[in-house]
Amino acid sequence: MIRLRELERGDLPALNRWRNDPELLDLLGNNFLFIAGAVDEKWYESYLAAREHNVRLAITVEPGGEYVGNVNLTGIHPVNRSAEFSILIGDKTVWGKGVGREATRFMLAHAVLASNERALRLYARVGFRTEGTQRQAVFKNGTYHDLVTMAVLRHEHRPAGP
Repeated sequence: MIRLRELERGDLPALNRWRNDPELLDLLGNNFLFIAGAVDEKWYESYLAAREHNVRLAITVEPGGEYVGNVNLTGIHPVNRSAEFSILIGDKTVWGKGVGREATRFMLAHAVLASNERALRLYARVGFRTEGTQRQAVFKNGTYHDLVTMAVLRHEHRPAGP
């Protein structure tokens, strides 16, 4: 039903409309403050400069690929393995249709190279389960590698054991 892709400059006009919609902002933790298009341009540039600490993905609805919102992991801390999750479904025509739930599930899924056995063992110890393998999905150092997709549900998470 949906796909996730990196946020693109062409998404900014729709995002700016949503960020200036008082009804949407009433549902979020932000107060209403008019945001000019130029402000969103600068915001996007700062995102591009700090991608190692932020993942901002556009949510699109298939089959047409219509941009309907964003899902984000920001403030990624590689040592603490933590981040802040947020989601905005800006297109009100898809509210209540499972788009947010599906985007959240996709964002929380974790992709790992099949050759990284140490990571796979660690993720399994804390409750991640393998959901599938994308064969030869990553090209690194001259060869193709399988990509294992893993996810954990909140009730499945368990602290790492010895």
